[in-house]
Amino acid sequence: MRRRLLPSLTALRTFEAVARCMSFTEAAGELNVTQSAASRQVRILEEYVGGPLFMRTRGRLELTEEGRVYAAELKEALDRMELATLQAMAFERGGGVLRIGVLPTFGTRWLIPRLSRFAKAHPKITLNLNAGDGDVDFSAQGIDLAIRFGDGHWPDAVSYRLGLREDMVVVCAPELLTRGIDPEDPASLRDHVLLQHTTRPLAWAQWLRDAGLGDLDPNGPSFEHFFMLIQAAVAGLGVALLPRFLIDDELRTGALMVPFARNTIYDGGYYLICPTARRDLSKIRAFRDWLLEESLSPSAVELP
Repeated sequence: MRRRLLPSLTALRTFEAVARCMSFTEAAGELNVTQSAASRQVRILEEYVGGPLFMRTRGRLELTEEGRVYAAELKEALDRMELATLQAMAFERGGGVLRIGVLPTFGTRWLIPRLSRFAKAHPKITLNLNAGDGDVDFSAQGIDLAIRFGDGHWPDAVSYRLGLREDMVVVCAPELLTRGIDPEDPASLRDHVLLQHTTRPLAWAQWLRDAGLGDLDPNGPSFEHFFMLIQAAVAGLGVALLPRFLIDDELRTGALMVPFARNTIYDGGYYLICPTARRDLSKIRAFRDWLLEESLSPSAVELP
């Protein structure tokens, strides 16, 4: 029987972390060991393979050519080992826990009301949701998946575009319709406050340009999250430009009205983002397939 020629897993994990961070200090913190312990493990590995894996140039840590190739191969191997372990854990439990970082308004307005259908189809998978709308760091944020708005490009990840688009419509509280907003004349918006969303800075400009009002400057107050912008519009603070699918309840109850038939499709899309190495986990495949199908379902609200 052939005996595998492998160094210790501790030495391999330490080298991979140092090569990825290019810092003994940072890698030691990630591994929860001292810097000297991390250095010792790398020395053990260098002795095992019979040559240096790092060199210092002008005080900077750099990989040798052998170290660079070894680190790349080792990362792929550790990723596969991690994936195999997660698959085994999920199989043993018949599902497992799936941690998802989700946009706050998207989560509360669209995703959560539909999750009972996922739970019914996959009762052994437990979903934990964390609100977030910034950069995605799966390891630091402790998440398996993320839902974000963007162009589909995230480093070291595979993304799946959902069947949702930001079909932006102008909305306002009913009382604003009695204060000079003329549904037949978009120019009547000149006398009203145009509420803005900080992450969609070009939305109003796009709608106004299409309506022939390219000279109008939307200089109203800005809001960081859609749920804040929705509440501001409901409170009558001004006129907002919002995605239809996030305001089903307000449109159904009449808390918000759509004074103009014109809409605009904002560039970008909603994506489910997954670490490339984990894309084939059964629990991730289950949620991905369900979410993609669910996002193709029509809105419950019919609008002109």
